[in-house]
Amino acid sequence: MLPVFALVGRPNVGKSTLFNALTGTRDALVADFPGLTRDRLYGYATLAGRRSIIIDTGGLTTSRTTGKSGSNEALRTLIDRQVAYAVGEADVVVLVVEAADGPTPDDHAIVTRIRKAGKRAVLAINKAEGREPLQLGAAFYELGLGEPVAISAQQGDRLALLATRILAEIPAEMPEASPDDAPAMVGTRIAVIGRPNVGKSTLINRYLGEDRLLTSDQAGTTRDSIRVAFSHDGRDFVLVDTAGIRRKARVEEMIERFSIVKSLQALEEADGVLVLLDARDSVTEQDVSLIGLVLERGRALAIGINKWDHLPTDQRETVRTDLERRLPFLDFADIHFISALHGTAIYDLLESGRRAAEAAVRDLPTPDLNRVLKDAIQAYPTPVAHRSRIKLTYAHQGGRRPPLIVIHGNQTGALPENYRRYLVGCFRKTFRLRGTPIRIELRTGKNPFAGRRNKLTPRQVKRRERIQVRGKKRN
Repeated sequence: MLPVFALVGRPNVGKSTLFNALTGTRDALVADFPGLTRDRLYGYATLAGRRSIIIDTGGLTTSRTTGKSGSNEALRTLIDRQVAYAVGEADVVVLVVEAADGPTPDDHAIVTRIRKAGKRAVLAINKAEGREPLQLGAAFYELGLGEPVAISAQQGDRLALLATRILAEIPAEMPEASPDDAPAMVGTRIAVIGRPNVGKSTLINRYLGEDRLLTSDQAGTTRDSIRVAFSHDGRDFVLVDTAGIRRKARVEEMIERFSIVKSLQALEEADGVLVLLDARDSVTEQDVSLIGLVLERGRALAIGINKWDHLPTDQRETVRTDLERRLPFLDFADIHFISALHGTAIYDLLESGRRAAEAAVRDLPTPDLNRVLKDAIQAYPTPVAHRSRIKLTYAHQGGRRPPLIVIHGNQTGALPENYRRYLVGCFRKTFRLRGTPIRIELRTGKNPFAGRRNKLTPRQVKRRERIQVRGKKRN
């Protein structure tokens, strides 16, 4: 089995930077801002030749600040709980401290928590570039975690030494990882997106049956994009929780801008997308914009109208009316009325997302495409353009995710948009492409005589000369 290491420490000591350095990724959001990380973030790394799992955690602090809002206190409590889960899962805890600060009361308090949990620990002194390691280590011996390792996560200094120290703390009875211990998440990748505070983290926690992700009534709780492996009915999924996306004019903090970038990256990498809407707000302009973004990127999707429980009957009718009025272009996607908190209809939503993701990568045989095209034209002939009827002669698949259907013919540039939509509907119905957008690419064959002038015969040349002479005489 793979050994598990948790990175813990005060806010802004460089845990996420160290996580990215050890995993060789940029999965963890990094900025010079305390309290940036909140959820547990898992990654795979190879330490001194041994595959391992590393957990990045939020910053721990025991100090009380006067005037701190109750919402921030509640959020800090939730972060502490997430860190406790990570420490409980870890075989070795890596306490990350900052070289310039020296041992602080918070560092001592974190050491006490590690000892109460009965975990082995390694002390890493970060941001030690340009400093003498022995002098730094002497100042931190009072924490009682043995010889510390002075590193620079940003520069990559002495990370190999840190890896050796971590592996030395692995319990002797732990066997080496077998080839069956897959170092990557596999399954259908489903990203959950939506505005802030619509219940994305609550939905994923409900699927997992545990408080895996930090949830709060405070908007903007999630900042990183968190990937979680999940299995249901014998199928593997990778659920991706994302930060809430607001209108650009309302994004003020730089941290939120970084979080939105992470959400957009998760959308780009997803096989399917679950778009959550808040039933209490009905359908907002931002919801429509988010759905439009998903369609623009060609991602398969399903819609979940969350917080449907305890909604008054008249308000439910208003939501249904708004869906028909504001999302008429979404008739190909499944819409589910769910409660992430109570689990109502959440697996129907997941199944719709899975089917949509599979439809987006389906093979469309060329003979079948041409048969559908022929039947569609026979049922409703193409319109006339430039005194002749537009001809569509041949169709084939040009891409997947989303399905791209290339149609060849003559005067295809003059084909009206409504006829394109008609063809999309025919292909969707025949191949059962529910939940995924379909793109049509029209191509007109080249005219082999375009730009070429006919060479005149000697007889034609003489005739032209006679005509020119007659013209001059008349003048």
